[in-house]
Amino acid sequence: TVFEWEQVNTQKAIWLRAKEDVTEEEYNEFYKSISKDYLDPLAYTHFNAEGEIEFKSILFLPKKAPFDMMDNYWTKKSEVKLFVRRVLVAEKFDELLPRYLNFVRGVVDSDDLPLNVSREQLQQNKIMKVISKKLVRKVLELMKKLAKDEESGGDDEEEESEEKEEKEEKKEKKDEEGLWTKFWKEFNKNLKMGCYEDDSNRSKLSKLLRFYTTKSEGKEVSLDKYLDRMQESQESIYYMSGDSIETMKKAPSLQIFLKKDLEVLMLPDHLDEPCLQKLADYEGKKFVSIQKADVKLDETEEEKKRFTKIKDMYKPLTDWWKKKLTDLTESGAMKEAGVKVEKVEVSKRLTESPVVVVTSQFGYSAQQEKVMKSQAFQNKEQLSMMAGRKTLEINANHPVIIDLLAKVKASESDEAASKTAEVLFQTALIESGFEIADPSSLVSHVYKLMSKELGVNPDAPLKEIEVPEDEEEPEEEDKDDEDEDAKEEKEDL
Repeated sequence: TVFEWEQVNTQKAIWLRAKEDVTEEEYNEFYKSISKDYLDPLAYTHFNAEGEIEFKSILFLPKKAPFDMMDNYWTKKSEVKLFVRRVLVAEKFDELLPRYLNFVRGVVDSDDLPLNVSREQLQQNKIMKVISKKLVRKVLELMKKLAKDEESGGDDEEEESEEKEEKEEKKEKKDEEGLWTKFWKEFNKNLKMGCYEDDSNRSKLSKLLRFYTTKSEGKEVSLDKYLDRMQESQESIYYMSGDSIETMKKAPSLQIFLKKDLEVLMLPDHLDEPCLQKLADYEGKKFVSIQKADVKLDETEEEKKRFTKIKDMYKPLTDWWKKKLTDLTESGAMKEAGVKVEKVEVSKRLTESPVVVVTSQFGYSAQQEKVMKSQAFQNKEQLSMMAGRKTLEINANHPVIIDLLAKVKASESDEAASKTAEVLFQTALIESGFEIADPSSLVSHVYKLMSKELGVNPDAPLKEIEVPEDEEEPEEEDKDDEDEDAKEEKEDL
């Protein structure tokens, strides 16, 4: 007897085929089949790893982030499917990609992995670690290419703007231009978490980060662009955090930087600040928060001498104010607020506002305090330890501060000066983004000020308003009399 074998599955696995033989449509259809996504992928990479360990892989970046991506961030597994000699071993596998890349879809097929072992043993396999390292590198290279293409596309467009013949090409470029921007909008939190978690790839990830700045006009820019625009004498990368771009633009801490034309990174996202703190520096330039004490700015010798003289002039006020705030926060109306005042000093960063509150160099910023307070399982004692001591900085050129200095020099027991100092500190806390635990003392001060503005005695006792008596009853009696007269006339008739 002669047996003839007929091959039924004539179609070759897509990742085994050469890149040139696979069409764009086939890649898109394959992505939709493995990811259950209705959209085409944003970008993909198809490669064969050779050398010590050989494997084939196709990795896709989705256009849209899954709605529950950050909800299950700590428990969600990598969505890359693992094949060993074309046999599916695992639909989801922890060890293939780190947590922050759990949105990447694709397949990995290796001939070097053992097929007849359990998944637990496979996870401990050294080959898996090598594969994982190469996959991460390929994903980051793909992201870098997207970011680079967008930036170079923008430069090309500026150069070609003078040539009218290439209008059609420009339109096509504009469509492609937003690829990295679209990706960043969807997955920026993942990259920031990667910057925080992945020590080995932190420098690569830092080049992919995008931030708003005081000069970016509503667009997010890379740290490289920030460095290109830096002033020659600038030694640090300045940043600030807050609830929104609009509130940060009005912050008193920013005033001197706007005056000196220094660019500042603006961080409205909760993950931005921890990400930069973990980075510490970029291309040798340290990240410095402008909302913290000890921010150093370039000064001439004349400016330094002048500032020293001003400090001596205001020493009576700063010493008196420090005593008042210590009493207020330790035994007064703000005892429960947990605010600790380290010092009161003349400010270098204020140009318009009378006062500003900044935190110590290693303490939480106002934005971080808000985030920590909003945690369900937050520890109040730990929070008060990490909050950092506050510094009240005063603007020596402001009329209110000049008047306050004169009052304190005349009499340190001046009640009006004490109340003004208290209100200024509380309003500075609010304007700088900090929270006041008990706002009742500030509210009562505001009510008194409003009363004085209206010419009303703020200490006047409350009186019940006298309501005029109703005068409707006599009219009703008159109507009754008229009705009776009318009845009598009818009876007479």
